[in-house]
Parts: sequence; C-alpha cells; structure tokens
Amino acid sequence: MNIKWDANKYTADFSFVHQYGNSVIDLIDADKGSSVLDLGCGNGALTKALQDKGYLVKGLDASGDLLDIAKEKYPAIDFIQGDAADFTLPEPVDVVFSNAVFHWINKDRQQNMLKCVYNALKNNGQFVFEFGGHRNNQKIHRALASIFLEYGYCYEMPFYFPTIGEYAALLENTGFEVQYAVLFDRLTELKGDNGLKDWINMFIKTPFLVVKTEQEKEVIVDKAVEALRSDLFMNGKWYADYVRIRMKAVRL
Repeated sequence: MNIKWDANKYTADFSFVHQYGNSVIDLIDADKGSSVLDLGCGNGALTKALQDKGYLVKGLDASGDLLDIAKEKYPAIDFIQGDAADFTLPEPVDVVFSNAVFHWINKDRQQNMLKCVYNALKNNGQFVFEFGGHRNNQKIHRALASIFLEYGYCYEMPFYFPTIGEYAALLENTGFEVQYAVLFDRLTELKGDNGLKDWINMFIKTPFLVVKTEQEKEVIVDKAVEALRSDLFMNGKWYADYVRIRMKAVRL
C-alpha cells in the first residue's frame, strides 16, 4: 500500500503509535549489543528507544518524509529507505522488530515480507512485532462503509487484520517457530476535539480515492464521526477501537 504521509502531523498528533510500541520492545530478550532492525521505523522514535536499551540499531521504512524526520532527530542512527516486502541486509541481525506496520501491507505480499525478515535474521534470531489484528477499528470501518453505501460507493477495506491462527500459519510456513501470540482490545484515546476526524483523515486514505470531490469526502467523514459518537466519544474525549496482535517468533 502506497501512502503519502503528513509526516509532521503524524509525529505531532499521533505519538501514541510509537508510545504503545515501547511495551512490545519488552518481548525482546537479546543481550545488550545485539543487532536490531526496526522494520517500518517511521520517524525513528522506537529505533531510538531500542538504542537506549543497548542494542545496535538500524531502521528501515518506505516513507522518505518520515525518514527525513528520523535522520534529523537521530543523526547517529542508520536509517534506510526500503520496502518491507522486498529488502535485503548486508549482514543478518539478531532481532527484527516492528510496530504498527504489517496491517499496511497487502495480504498477498505478507509471505514475501516474512521471507525477507527470515533472510534478514541470524539462526535463532528473534522476530518481535505488533500490528492491527482481527476486528481492529471494526466500528470505524463499518460506519464508513455504511455512509459510503449511502452515497453510492463501495468501501474497500484498506488494511490486513488477521487472526492469530492465520498469521501463525504464515510464520510457520516461512520457517519460524511461534513462541508468543496474543490478540487484545486496546481502546485508544485520540488527541483533540476533532480526534476521530483527524484520525480518519490521517489513516483512511485509499477508500476515498473513489469519492468524487473533497467536499463529498468531508461530508462522509463528518457523518461517520457523528454515527460513532455514541460508541467512541466518552467523557469529552474521542477513542479508536483498536485490536492488536502481538507475537514473537524465532528463525529455526
């Protein structure tokens, strides 16, 4: 999926993405000094957190705009622009880490991505990650699909949200041994009075390519937000109905 990010707004208003990723790092049990690739590193915040844990890090991401921010903020870290489903490293690493990335990769490219990760790891290397799992943002997507239909459009789901069983099978088919897996709800607070509208505008892009005008898009978003108010607006704050899949696997 090719997304043009508003890198500065993402960094300023959606910091919860990397903040939640800090707990994913705790699944890594490699020694200090171990080499770690942050796959889909974005603005580099978690790459720096990995470095602060004592790891030798590098980051890889497809977005040049986000990497520009990463390189400016953390000039001592090696950041590489590349495709998560089509990359190689000069030397294998001890750990591949990833947070909030794999749901952006189309289902038909997941196996390619996992093969790249497998080849990037040393024997017994660790693969630790979290991303959107089954039912992630289901209320939001259902509301948008309903409003799309009212306007004569088909809402095409832009993400891949698997079950544990589905993703574990992909990992095992690639040669990994799954050592930990959990699927959990995580209602997530959004920033600002227009938190949900801003969230939709930031993250839900490709379905709106079929919408004829910007004005119509804004009407659709506003209607969806109002339809979700009773479920996702609580105590004066907006929330997103996240469900995450968190896993750890080892290259055999």
